[in-house]
Amino acid sequence: MQELIISEEQLSQFIGTYIWPMLRISAFYLAIPIIGARTVPARLRIILTLFTTLLIAPVLPASPVTSMLSAQGFMMVIQEVLIGLALGFCMQVVLHVFLLAGQFMAMKMGLGFAAMNDPSSGVSVTILSQFYLLLSTLLFLSTNGHLVVLQLMIDSFTTFPIGGGGMNSAHFSTIVDMGSWMFSAALLITLPLFTSLMIVNMSFGVMSRSAPQLNVFTVGFPITLIFGFILMWFTLANFLPVYFEVMEEGISTLRTLALSP
Repeated sequence: MQELIISEEQLSQFIGTYIWPMLRISAFYLAIPIIGARTVPARLRIILTLFTTLLIAPVLPASPVTSMLSAQGFMMVIQEVLIGLALGFCMQVVLHVFLLAGQFMAMKMGLGFAAMNDPSSGVSVTILSQFYLLLSTLLFLSTNGHLVVLQLMIDSFTTFPIGGGGMNSAHFSTIVDMGSWMFSAALLITLPLFTSLMIVNMSFGVMSRSAPQLNVFTVGFPITLIFGFILMWFTLANFLPVYFEVMEEGISTLRTLALSP
């Protein structure tokens, strides 16, 4: 009976076929919204990483035979983790547009004190921010946005092959530019409510000049709050087109980041 002899190079090739993609996929699942939240157990992320790696590793280009204990292997580990974190972070920025919009609305309506702990991130956010974040998350899942993002991550193995050139300065500049885009997009969402409440506050200014004995702060707060909720109710009818516009722009930026070498 002939013995099966496996060389060290063949063993390294077999292990690298699964280890190198798993590094990028695990970093991606760590940074992406919903799956990367604190409420999701780490065991579930590990299982998702293993299943995704087993599914896509056989169809990926052959990875170079490199020892993970060498200097080149260490640089490849950093490169794969950075690519996965960058792709996942971009989707965090897209969904945080709606969280920031809720924060702006709450501050303008006087609900800045009504904050709660966000279990997904572990920070304190306003009630309106949590509402808009949950609404956008449900829409993201119902429109199969998670599948689109996962497909872009898989396509990134063609753009950034394992052991090849990683992200350059243009890619990181695109990620930085998404920060300013996040603030501008959130401001555009809240602009109708800002304008309407500004007119309400101007009316209170006229009232305080015509009737100085009227306590504007006592009367103005509940009226501003009621008007804010009424305006929110009216703007929710237009939330779906705004969501698709923001998501389309965010996915387009992510596609540019994942598919442009």
